[in-house]
Amino acid sequence: MTDRPGRVRLTVAQALVRFLAHQWTQRDGVRHRAIVGCFGILGHGNVAGIGEALLRDEMADGHTGLPFVPVRNEQAGVHAAAAFARTTRRLQTWAVTTSIGPGATNLVTGAALATTNRLPVLLLPADTFATRRVDPALQQLEDPRSNGVSVNDALAPVCRYWDRVHRPEQLLPAVMSVMRVLTDPADTGACTLCLPQDVQAEAWDWPLEAFADRVWDIARPVPEPEAVARAVRAIRACRRPLIVAGGGVAYSEADGELRHFVASTGIPVADTQAGKGTVEAGHALSVGGLGVTGSRAANQLAAQADLVIGIGTRYCDFTTASRSVFANPEVVFVNLNVAPVDAAKHAAIRLVADARAGLAALLGALSGWHTEPAYRNEAIGLAEQWRGEVAGCVTAADRPLPAQSEIIGVLNELLGPDDVVINAAGSMPGQLQALWQAQSSRQYHVEYAYSCMGYEIPAAMGVRLAVGPQPRVVALVGDGSYAMMPADLATLVAEGLAAVIVLLDNHGYASIGGLSEQVGSQRFGTADRMRNRQTGRRDGPRVPLDLAANAASWGAEVLRCDGMSDFRANLVTALAAAHTTVVYIQTDPTAPGPPTSAWWDVPVAEVSELASVRTARAGYERERQAQRGYLTPTRAGEPAAEAGTP
Repeated sequence: MTDRPGRVRLTVAQALVRFLAHQWTQRDGVRHRAIVGCFGILGHGNVAGIGEALLRDEMADGHTGLPFVPVRNEQAGVHAAAAFARTTRRLQTWAVTTSIGPGATNLVTGAALATTNRLPVLLLPADTFATRRVDPALQQLEDPRSNGVSVNDALAPVCRYWDRVHRPEQLLPAVMSVMRVLTDPADTGACTLCLPQDVQAEAWDWPLEAFADRVWDIARPVPEPEAVARAVRAIRACRRPLIVAGGGVAYSEADGELRHFVASTGIPVADTQAGKGTVEAGHALSVGGLGVTGSRAANQLAAQADLVIGIGTRYCDFTTASRSVFANPEVVFVNLNVAPVDAAKHAAIRLVADARAGLAALLGALSGWHTEPAYRNEAIGLAEQWRGEVAGCVTAADRPLPAQSEIIGVLNELLGPDDVVINAAGSMPGQLQALWQAQSSRQYHVEYAYSCMGYEIPAAMGVRLAVGPQPRVVALVGDGSYAMMPADLATLVAEGLAAVIVLLDNHGYASIGGLSEQVGSQRFGTADRMRNRQTGRRDGPRVPLDLAANAASWGAEVLRCDGMSDFRANLVTALAAAHTTVVYIQTDPTAPGPPTSAWWDVPVAEVSELASVRTARAGYERERQAQRGYLTPTRAGEPAAEAGTP
């Protein structure tokens, strides 16, 4: 059938691929491809629909569409897309396509990670037949309550947008809604568009204007003048302010504005995992990470702060030390955040705005104001003391196996300010927040909002695709996290993407093992031990795993290390390689890490026959006394309301 005037006949899948290839974002006058490509695995639910459309697009002359990268696990595809989106400051992302059934449900963890981190990712799972002429289809979950339910409904709670295209006419309004959410800095996250496999292959006459280039402007909302005035009154009235820099600073590319704000006002700045590096580690007023895995300097200042300026932070429990780190009963919060839900946390004075625009407004209104010299000098001195503690933590010690902190110390020495270090789960995020000397927010890529095991290797793929060939990309991964998702080493190799994977093997779960010991559970179930046939317990010999051999089986070059001198030499070799290289080293899971100065609320069993648990419970009850909410009724610099005033 020929095309009608002004229209083109395409399948739903073909139309979707063509539409996505013509979407652009624009911020500050610079345009970017919104959807750069498509990760996925093709199965019976999408091979004849999305798969055929991607093939058709790739075979076309002057191919400008969506390149397809087949991954080994659908979850890994979402992680790679999320890492790409984070690296490009949420201005670009990838789509991920799957078949129905297990391919679709493999997306759920990745979607939760993307949404928790406020990262745009487009998910395109196939679905059961819209016509229901095949019912039940292969891999269809039959729900006796409704024939309209499929496994894809499990994605709805972990996505910012979810829809199902039952008919061709529904595609364009649905995909426009998807793009709205993907490009909304305050409301972004994973977006799911379910595509029944029969609808994917159905043809329809589409208006040509649907496939014209469309530009989605990423706005920089400015704060309301009255909100700025309230915030400025509070700041001018305080004596011990502290800035908490979160991921919103990096996403709005406000690093330079934040540094200028700190230099002009003399307010010390602490950072979260997502905000680390927005003010470089060597800055005099950069006091390090805040909270459970933060610095002693930041936590000491937070304990006495009378005003906290949160910029682009979610205030997760690690940052607030489970609401115990801000100890001043009169503390006031000023929250600058593009997301209203975050701006309102802790009964704050709300500045709902882009971080860069909000900082500019505050700085203009604070002209001539700065903190007192004594307070600035105190903050500078505490930061210097902390840097001294860090230097001691990364120094090699005399032990049979090295500590993770020693590995971090060598990486700090060998990586440059443009290189990227990646991590997500276990004890390393905490050690990295304390010990890594981040020179920029782009250098530090630690996913800690969802802290998802298995993220690191797919993330290396997403980061490499985002940064191009020049910066070196290093993913730190523990053995527990590696075991979750090693297969996409093969994808890195197949795509010719050079990355260094530093694989630390401590024969179990170091992080949860240490936490288990703290709560009195004696590291139960956290070591790779075989079942003892005599005792019935898992206290037998080590499981004979060879993770280095496993990594080699996926096609990566593997360099085994025997001690720290060997590690340093092999890391230099790996960093110079033009292909994916795994540097494997065994580490000591019980080696001491950086000192801690804050608490994390992990409830301990209230009753137990174990003495270790009873001791831990007593400590838990003591620590909880510092925990509180933040509902200061009178904000600093503002008169209290008179009786009867609404």
